[in-house]
Amino acid sequence: MLRRIAFYLFKLGLCLFALSLALVLLFKFVPVPVTATMVMDGNGITKDWEPLSDIDRNMVRAVIAAEDGKFCSHDGFDRKAIEDAIANNAKGGRIRGGSTISQQTAKNVFLWQGGGYFRKGLEAYFTLLIEKVWGKRRIMEVYLNIAETGIGTYGVEAGAQRYFGKPANSLTPLEAARMAAALPLPKERSVKNPQGWLRGHGSTIAARIGQVRRDGLDACVYE
Repeated sequence: MLRRIAFYLFKLGLCLFALSLALVLLFKFVPVPVTATMVMDGNGITKDWEPLSDIDRNMVRAVIAAEDGKFCSHDGFDRKAIEDAIANNAKGGRIRGGSTISQQTAKNVFLWQGGGYFRKGLEAYFTLLIEKVWGKRRIMEVYLNIAETGIGTYGVEAGAQRYFGKPANSLTPLEAARMAAALPLPKERSVKNPQGWLRGHGSTIAARIGQVRRDGLDACVYE
């Protein structure tokens, strides 16, 4: 009996692996049509998929500067950032995450929002897959097209049109930086008229865009 159960569990695991790999292979070439976050959003969905070639490099550099400065040098996981986040959270300070752009993309495409070890384990699994199968350029392209950029708004093209009335291929460094600054809390942070700390944070990211360019921290996206 136990042997039979183990056999069926093995078959189930094999089927789930094949399904996950098929989805990863599919989305290497096909735009992601919808995500769990979009489906569960009661504010509707406004999105417009754009190839990375039609997204201003300022936007790519802004999210690297704001979210993941080691994007081009890590294998999907920034272990130092994870260790720092664990240490900080253990002290009871403001909760910090150590997720890379690759991890956020894996979560947004294949999983759901929220925590828990089970979901984090799946996130790590999908992160490894997309790093191996997609590569950095495709990861960045997908991330910029499915990230929540406002209430009911997904992707930087829809965000650029909403906030600045222009396409994502003509964003200024400051506009891109303000969008990047709002990404962690897009429903709460203002993009068009940020105030106080958020305004200063956006300006800091805008200044770092030049550093990303000079240091080639976005090289893996455009090689």
